[in-house]
Amino acid sequence: MTRTRVLLFDVNETLLDMAALDPHFIRIFGDARVRREWFATMLGSALLFTVTGPYVEFGSHLRTALRLVAERHGKTISSTDEQAILGGVRTLPPHPDVRPALERLRAAGFRMAAFTNSVAAVEEAQLANAGIRDLFEQAISADEAKRLKPAREAYETAAKRMGVPVSETRLVAAHAWDVAGALRAGAAAAFVARPGMQWNPLIERPDVWGADLGAVADQILARDP
Repeated sequence: MTRTRVLLFDVNETLLDMAALDPHFIRIFGDARVRREWFATMLGSALLFTVTGPYVEFGSHLRTALRLVAERHGKTISSTDEQAILGGVRTLPPHPDVRPALERLRAAGFRMAAFTNSVAAVEEAQLANAGIRDLFEQAISADEAKRLKPAREAYETAAKRMGVPVSETRLVAAHAWDVAGALRAGAAAAFVARPGMQWNPLIERPDVWGADLGAVADQILARDP
C-alpha cells in the first residue's frame, strides 16, 4: 500500500553526520567547535542571499563561510585544507539511526525523497557514499528552484518533482529554520532534535518531534496516511 504523504528528508546534519569533519577543524583551528561556527556562518550567508538576492548556489556559501571563519580566527586556509573540508562534505557518514528508520518508512509504503540545498551532483555523491541512495525515489536539490530553503519556492519545487501538492508532503529536518520554511509553505514537518540542535520557540511546533530519526519514524508511521 502506498501512503498519501510524501516524505522529504533534509540531508546535512539530519541524515549525515557532519561531526566527521571535526578532525579537520581540530587540525586547522585547534577546536572542533569551529565546525559548528562555520556551518552557522554559512547559514547566515545563505539566508541573507535567499531573502535579498541574487541567487548564489549553496557550495559558494560553504566556501565563503570557511574563509570568513578562518579570518575571524586569524588563520589562513590553504587550498588543500579547503578541499579537505569541502570534499569531505561529499563523504559524510549517515547517523546510525538513519538506514533502519528509512527502511521501516519505505516498507510501510511511504514515497521518499532526499531534499537539500546542496547542488544535485553533491547530493548524489553524498547519498551514494553514505550508502542510502537506494532508499530514495528521488534526490531533489533546492538549486532547481534557484531559491534555497527555507524559501517557499524550494518546497513547492520539491513537491512538484514528486507530483503532489505541497500540502501532501512532510519535511523531516534537524533545523528549526527548515521546519519553519516547510510549515510556512503549507507542508507538514517533523523536527529531529539531534544533539546541539536548538528549537526556536517563536516557531510553531510541528506535530512530529523526536530525539532521533527512529523516534520520528515511529510517530510518522502512527500519524500519516
